Amino acid sequence: MTLGFMAALRRRGLGVAPFKVGPDFIDPGHHTRITGAVSRNLDGWMLPRSYNMAAFARASAGADIAVIEGVMGLFDGYDGRSEAGSTAQMAKWTGVPVVLVVDAKSMARSAAALVHGFESFDPDLDFAGVIFNNIGSQRHLAYLRDALDGRVKMPCLGGVPRDEAVAIPERHLGLVTREEHEASPETVRRLADLVEQHIDIDAFLAHLPEIAGPAKRPTASASGTTPAPPAVRIGVAADKAFCFYYQDNLDLLAAQGGEIVPFSPISDPVLPEDIDGLYFGGGYPELFADRLAENADLRRQIQEQSLAGMPIYGECGGFMYLGREIRDTGGNRRPMVGCFPFATRMYPRLRSLGYREVSLAADTVIGPAGTILRGHEFHYSGLEEVPEAGEWQAVYAISDRTGQPKTREGYQSRRTLGSYVHLHFGSCPDAAGHFVEACRTYRHERKRSR
Repeated sequence: MTLGFMAALRRRGLGVAPFKVGPDFIDPGHHTRITGAVSRNLDGWMLPRSYNMAAFARASAGADIAVIEGVMGLFDGYDGRSEAGSTAQMAKWTGVPVVLVVDAKSMARSAAALVHGFESFDPDLDFAGVIFNNIGSQRHLAYLRDALDGRVKMPCLGGVPRDEAVAIPERHLGLVTREEHEASPETVRRLADLVEQHIDIDAFLAHLPEIAGPAKRPTASASGTTPAPPAVRIGVAADKAFCFYYQDNLDLLAAQGGEIVPFSPISDPVLPEDIDGLYFGGGYPELFADRLAENADLRRQIQEQSLAGMPIYGECGGFMYLGREIRDTGGNRRPMVGCFPFATRMYPRLRSLGYREVSLAADTVIGPAGTILRGHEFHYSGLEEVPEAGEWQAVYAISDRTGQPKTREGYQSRRTLGSYVHLHFGSCPDAAGHFVEACRTYRHERKRSR
């Protein structure tokens, strides 16, 4: 529904600023494909309110309309007592009205009770209207409209029938990524048609200023994410195996003087020239383990750079790649880089999911001991054969969103740091500066050694 809305608005010539509530990486990639603008994550737990507001203002400046896709249900946050971490909280922080999407499959008059409950649950929320999804027919939609009449304040914007032609396939970790499921022009057209034909976009746009007038529009301000003159070059793994990045992380690195240099561990035979650091984000290395293993020259070069002291940061899938090997659910082994002596094994079920707070227990390439950052975990793999001692140390003291301690994790060997936790540098912007400074130190070292 979000992609259809974005596609319809773009076809009308509107500039759309896309956003996603929560820590998800996959949905923003699809947003970017539809709108042509980088989609940003907003998160009430990982990031302070001030950061969220600045990021929203900055990314929506100059756009005709901002579209924010929520997370889970409207009021679902990280506990049952408050709105903290929920879409509702973010809607109130940003002053953006809510379009409620109700799955109306096999529903009749009870749908009105559901909409009434959402509308009355929090009187401080502004609703732009409700859309019924998965309707069976126009007669079904008329029935639902009648049930709403006189019982709720929000208008019914329309009802959309299910269309399998625009469905995105799913697998472990969620939807198939944009990198592997590139929406064709025909799919984008069909998405826009679905919305235009079944939702009253004109009425929605006409009513929008009444709900979110100029007084509610956030003011963009300078935030320190304007790229500084490049001081170091940071190679960033970017292909089908490694595609989980918060754009803000890359922007914060650039703001500190890091030039982002994309490369592909799947297909590039060598690392980019003259780089001073490496960043391996998450993704699906297990699905491309054969091709990653076959690219032995590049793996060897990364290991050599690690041994030479280059700052290298890997998270989740990137951490798996930096380990000794990956084993699939059938027990098949594929060699990886070997910066760490650990093997990772894939499991048929989820191994870890949730928000994480990280306190650095030692000085690292992203900050000194005592630094606190926030992020999340979501993976089906786990470590195997972790030696009791070696040329590495566990440097993350981790707790979950409730403050309960988790097993110490986050491993550092020389200047190579890896962990299953996806960190958002916006939770501690100094982390980007520390990584760039580590790269700068390494650059001076290698220049002197020549």
